Amino acid sequence: MALITKAIRGTQDVLPGESHKWQYIEQTALSIARDFGFREMRTPVFEHTELFHRSVGENTDVVQKEMYTFDDKGGRSITLRPEGTAGAARALLEHGLNNEALPIKVAYITSCYRYEKPQAGRLREFHQFGVECFGTAAPQADAEVISLASHILKELGVTGVSLHINFIGCPACRAEYHKALKGYFESKKSELCHTCRDRLERNPMRILDCKSPVCSGIATDAPVMLDFLCNDCLKHFGSVKDCLDAAEIEYEIDSGIVRGLDYYTRTVFEFVSDALGSQAVVCGGGRYDGLIEELGGSHLPSLGFAMGLERILMVMEAKGVSFPEPPGCDVYFASMGYEATKRCFKMAVSLREGGVAAEFDTIGRGLKAQMKYADKIGARYTIVIGDNELYTGNARLKDMKTGEETDIKLDDSLYNVLFNKSIDRQLADVAKVLSTTTEVL
Repeated sequence: MALITKAIRGTQDVLPGESHKWQYIEQTALSIARDFGFREMRTPVFEHTELFHRSVGENTDVVQKEMYTFDDKGGRSITLRPEGTAGAARALLEHGLNNEALPIKVAYITSCYRYEKPQAGRLREFHQFGVECFGTAAPQADAEVISLASHILKELGVTGVSLHINFIGCPACRAEYHKALKGYFESKKSELCHTCRDRLERNPMRILDCKSPVCSGIATDAPVMLDFLCNDCLKHFGSVKDCLDAAEIEYEIDSGIVRGLDYYTRTVFEFVSDALGSQAVVCGGGRYDGLIEELGGSHLPSLGFAMGLERILMVMEAKGVSFPEPPGCDVYFASMGYEATKRCFKMAVSLREGGVAAEFDTIGRGLKAQMKYADKIGARYTIVIGDNELYTGNARLKDMKTGEETDIKLDDSLYNVLFNKSIDRQLADVAKVLSTTTEVL
């Protein structure tokens, strides 16, 4: 019989055999972010469409071509979030977090949705770890956010990643830069792609981000923003570099970085991998000092970054980074007979309440099949319980790694030992406990 349907193109399932890798990346990122003072925030998967028009920018490819937008039953235009910053900024304003002590530091793990051509490292549903730091204009905040991303990548064992930084100015100096860019690209307008001809009138900086070989080739000789920075911007950029130098965080200045969203100002950065080909950016971010005002709040300079989890995982696997082993079964109870099954169920429930991963047969397998199953799920120890074991009060504990067997007594008082803090909750030393205590099971 054929399947009724399959996963939608551009999405993927994370299966049980892979989910521990995702959990490791997510938990590592959140843990390090907490060390930097960032607390977790969770926002809805969909928002009113105008939020993204105002924040991301109506002239960006994201808004014009890639958003999943629809009318709900009330006739309201709703969009699945294409990125995380806009929702976090909306939540900040809606709940008055901007009235608390500044800066407000938040972190999140979120799914995002963009209608793009699916390819390796670029899906229509993808996931990000992101941070936002609201309420600081200081250059050391830029360096701190960059150092957070760097620290996460190092902790995950991601190698072959380089930090690229650029400075795209404030509204004052950017206006002069736009004039210079427009003059440069006007002379080559006929060679530009259709999209970039439109960008020339709306936002010529977007041309620098075009993936067309022709347009990117033309952009090679375009004016550079760094030559148009005002004194305040020059001072800010210099301070960011000084902080990175002091922390010995290596970087290279890349004048081609403009980022794909219109809300960015001043510092922008990307972490680029040598293992992903065309989808080489694993983390990108920067400053967005005017975004909160654009959404109806008071001036609140802010910054952040987003890290693509799918791409991080791809890099780690390409580099042969080892992941922690997923948690497995600590004790498997193999039962023979109805009364033995009830006893195994009781013991498994009690052990689980104490933090021990315990399993027993729920299908009705024979003993041989149960032992094979215990081996397949990686059970650390097995205990066989049958009518004879119930009658004598004795059983044998088998170490599935070494094959060593230990005689034990079935006595409920073992639970007091297992729940006692004298042993590790993960049962790392359960064999020793079971073999040395006189009051067991």
